[in-house]
Amino acid sequence: MYRKNAALLTTVGVLVALEYLQAGMIAFASAPIRGEIDASPEEFTLVAALYACIAVVVISKQRWLTERLGWRNYMLGSISINVLGAFVCAVSSDLSTFTAGRVIMALGGAAFMTSARVMVNMLPPGPGRFVGVKVFATGLAIGTASAPFLSSLVVVEDTWHGIFWILIAGALNAAALCCRFLTNTPVPLEDRTTSSPANVLLLAVSSFFLLYVLQRSYYDFYNETFILAAFALLAALGIYIFFHAELQKAEPLLNVRGLIQARYLQGVALFCFTYIVLGSNNYILPYFLQSALGYSWDTIGTFQAFGLAGALLTWLVMALLIPRYPGPKKFFVAGFGGLMGFGWLLSSITPEANMWSNILPALILNGCFVMLVLATAAMQTFRDVSHHDTLFTHAYQIKSMLGQIAMAMGTAVATLFLQWRTTTQYNNLNLFFLKDDPRYQQQLQLLTHALTPDVGASHAGEISTAMLAQTLQQQSTLVASTEYFWMIIGVAGVALLVSIGQRTFK
Repeated sequence: MYRKNAALLTTVGVLVALEYLQAGMIAFASAPIRGEIDASPEEFTLVAALYACIAVVVISKQRWLTERLGWRNYMLGSISINVLGAFVCAVSSDLSTFTAGRVIMALGGAAFMTSARVMVNMLPPGPGRFVGVKVFATGLAIGTASAPFLSSLVVVEDTWHGIFWILIAGALNAAALCCRFLTNTPVPLEDRTTSSPANVLLLAVSSFFLLYVLQRSYYDFYNETFILAAFALLAALGIYIFFHAELQKAEPLLNVRGLIQARYLQGVALFCFTYIVLGSNNYILPYFLQSALGYSWDTIGTFQAFGLAGALLTWLVMALLIPRYPGPKKFFVAGFGGLMGFGWLLSSITPEANMWSNILPALILNGCFVMLVLATAAMQTFRDVSHHDTLFTHAYQIKSMLGQIAMAMGTAVATLFLQWRTTTQYNNLNLFFLKDDPRYQQQLQLLTHALTPDVGASHAGEISTAMLAQTLQQQSTLVASTEYFWMIIGVAGVALLVSIGQRTFK
């Protein structure tokens, strides 16, 4: 099976790995990239919103395009556009050029993962298709684990453009492989899906505003709460109208009517929940390790890669167990149990924590959670629609579109929670940083005395005050982060109970 379909299987793995590599590397290196292209956080937010918005629209049109162009032309065209966008980013030195490159990348590569999963269905049902699913999940795990490590390497070496050269190399390999097995046969006219330009425009505008509002909430939520909430509701209404219109059509772009079934709806809800948690954790972890615990960028990248490698090891174990014990409930319970363990280990962490013994086990549990829940959800959600290629493709397209929005929601939730709790804890701890507080005066005198021989008495006091202020900020971030991990324990506990009680996935 591996030899017979080597090109197809390798392409599936490469495309999925590229999707998670580009998302993970750019998210991890966002701060250094912003500095190099002279972009403010708000401006970089707009770039991320544009990419995600275009991704939603491109994913929605994936089946429509393959029906008309044929698989080979579609994939070679998509990869070519993605490579062009990556090249523009690789040579960019300002915000405008970088933004143009990311937009072009989204036009070409946003549907890589969706295309890869649909390619798996080119294999005949049975053991052969399960091999494709295993390769798909392996590519996901490798891309997820490699992203922070590779990103930290290129940032430390002051060559952030290397992120895009890596992506170009992977995409060119995928293009060469696609030429080996994909055909150019278009779908007959009578079997093609149809598309309404007005409805696609509604999807584009609504998804952009929703994603942009989610990204802007990082900076303006507490000042412009009502306005942001109003725009978010209007954007969500626009997306609802898009799907409602597709539901009413006799020949829709996405066959929503055929997907209204309990297994699929609950599976997509589970995917969205998991993506929200994943987006939150992906934001919190680097910030927590750097700002609260003081670890360097390359150390964080390396250990996050070690932790996410737990996803790959978990999948290898799952691949052995599933053929003999296919019941999904145990994997859901283990996954959310791992998420609870992740939160528990980090909820009582201190600045003196050891990376190997205190933090790495938690990162591994986070990787186990990702694979146990996402992989099991993927195998269960689409089980009742896999018999029809078009319906399966539409099902995966909708899941991927909602996944883009859910990841953005997760990042927004984590950011707002951390801002709120850090501010609260800062105000609480600041009560002890008063000139008449004996403990504050004692620490200030000790630091001043220690620094005086090196910088002189005139500067020692100023430096000591600044160091204590930095400690205050670090402690505030640490306490706020531990509160987040307690929240994760609670959320995971509820999800675990739901997993035990649910009857849909058996």
